[in-house]
Amino acid sequence: MNLTTFVVKRVLSAVPLLLGISVILFGVLHLAPGGPLDVYADIPGVSQAALDNIKRELGLDQPLPVQYVKWLGAAVRGEWGYSIRTGRAVSKDIRERMPATFLLGGTAFLLALATAIPLGVLSAVRQYSALDYTFTFLSFIGFSMPIFWLALMLQSLFAVHLQLLPSAGMYTIGDGGLADRLRHLALPASILAVAYMASWGRFTRASMLDVFGLDYIRTARAKGLGERAVIYRHALKNALVPVITIVALDFAGMISGAVITETIFAWPGMGRLFIESMNGRDYPVLMALLMIGSFALVAINLITDIVYSIVDARIRYD
Repeated sequence: MNLTTFVVKRVLSAVPLLLGISVILFGVLHLAPGGPLDVYADIPGVSQAALDNIKRELGLDQPLPVQYVKWLGAAVRGEWGYSIRTGRAVSKDIRERMPATFLLGGTAFLLALATAIPLGVLSAVRQYSALDYTFTFLSFIGFSMPIFWLALMLQSLFAVHLQLLPSAGMYTIGDGGLADRLRHLALPASILAVAYMASWGRFTRASMLDVFGLDYIRTARAKGLGERAVIYRHALKNALVPVITIVALDFAGMISGAVITETIFAWPGMGRLFIESMNGRDYPVLMALLMIGSFALVAINLITDIVYSIVDARIRYD
C-alpha cells in the first residue's frame, strides 16, 4: 500500500468517526437538563406565547433527529448557525477568537518544545547525575501540580506583589504594542507550557535511555565514533520517533484545551468563549467549538501517522 492509498483510507475512516462524535455531542447537549429557552424564561415579563415563538424560530419544536439533520447539512456548508447569546453568526465569533487562541497555544507549544527536548536529552546523557535527579523532581512537580493553582499563584506573585507582569488580558487599552503584548503573553503561555514541558521532557529522557541500550549504539561507540555523533546523529533521531506522536496529539489538546488558562487570565480566545457559551447555554457555539476540536484532533492524528511513517522506515502502510 502506497502513501496516497493510506491517506485516502484514513480520511474515509475519519468521516464516520466524526459523524459519530457529532451525533453524541448533539444528543448530549440537547437532552441535558436546562436549555436555551430557560435563558429567556428567566427574563421577567416574557410570556408563554413569546417563548413558543422563540422555540419555533430556533427550530426546537421539531423532533431531535430532524434538528440534527438540518444542523449537519448547514455545518457541512460551514454554517454553524447563530449565537443564542449575541445573535451573531457563530463562525464570526469563532474567527474573532481563533487568532488569540493560536497565539497563546503556539507560543506555549514552542516554549515547551524548546525546553523539554534539550533537557530530556541532557538528563538521559547524564543519567543519575544531580542534573538528572533535579530534572526528574521538577518534572514530577510540573505535571502533577494543578494548573489553576499554579496560574493563580504566579499571577499573584508577578502581577500583584512584584507588579512585573499584567494580571490579565491580551494587551493594554491605548497601548497594544509588541512589548506590551509580549508582557501579557508571558504568564499564560508559561503556565500552559508547564505540564507539557514536564511530560515531553520525561518522555524524551525515557526514549533516549531505551535507544542507548540498543546494539547499534554500542557498535557505534565500539567503532570509536564520537559521543556527540552517537547522541545527535544516531540516538536522538530514533528516540524522537515516539515523541512525535505525543507532541502532535498534545498540540491539538493545547490549542483546544486552554480553557482554564484563558479563563484565569481573561485571554480572549476560544477557551474563554467556550466557558461563556456553556454558562449561557449557547448550544450552537458549544457544538461548533466541540466539533472544531474533534476535527483538529482527528486531522493532527492523521498528519502524525504520515510523519511517523516517513521518519521511521520500519513503519509500513497497513
